[in-house]
Formats: sequence, structure tokens, C-alpha cells
Amino acid sequence: MKAERVVLDTNVLISAVLSPHGKPFACLSWVLENATLLASQGLLDEFESRLARPKFSKYVDDARRRSVVADLALSSALVDVRGVIKVCRDPDDDKLLEITIGGGADCLVTGDQDLLVLNPFQGVPILTPAGFLEAVASGG
Repeated sequence: MKAERVVLDTNVLISAVLSPHGKPFACLSWVLENATLLASQGLLDEFESRLARPKFSKYVDDARRRSVVADLALSSALVDVRGVIKVCRDPDDDKLLEITIGGGADCLVTGDQDLLVLNPFQGVPILTPAGFLEAVASGG
């Protein structure tokens, strides 16, 4: 599988920050080293606001959260989201599909079943972190 332009869902990004030993962290690391990470300002805002939730405060303090979000913003190619895709069971997830299609992504990586059931979306694979790692490791 070609994976030059990749979208990572907020749940993957949060998991990557919380655990440097899991598959989401491996996905983020692979994408930052080998591909272009696609995002939108809305996705970055959502990532920051969710990471600021009290349940994560024992893992990520305010300074680290701001640093991680700033680093991610600098490492991402931003895609404009206009709200034209409206197909997901969870309307909040439509923005990920729009980043994927509008940014010319080769795949979307998520743990969200509302998105995974749409695989593939307009010909673009929607993969779990494990599925993504398998695909890039096998080259197909």
C-alpha cells in the first residue's frame, strides 16, 4: 500500500501521546518519518481539547499538551474542511473523511467503528492502527 499522505484520527493521536509503546505511537512515528501527516485546524483543535480533559491530566500536563499540539501542527499539512461530506453515523467524523479526500490521502487510520465500517471510502482504505502497520510493513 502506498502511504505517502496519511490522516490519523484524534483517538490514534491521543493514544500515541499517552503510550509510547503502543501501535498508535508506532503509526504516528512511521507517518512522521516516512509520509506527510494530513490534518485540519479543526482536527488539531479537537485533539488539544480532548487531551485537556481531566482524565488525561495525570498523563499529560498543560505544557506538554501545548508542546505536542504545536509540534503536530508544524509537522502536518493542513487541509481546508468545508463541511461538504456528510456520510458518517457520527457527524463529527465527517471532517476526517473530508481531510482524507480533500488532502488526497492514501489512507485514514482510526480506531473508530463509525469510520471503519465505511472502509474503503471513495477508494481510500480506512485502517486500524494494527492494519496500517501491517500494510506498510508488507508494502501492500
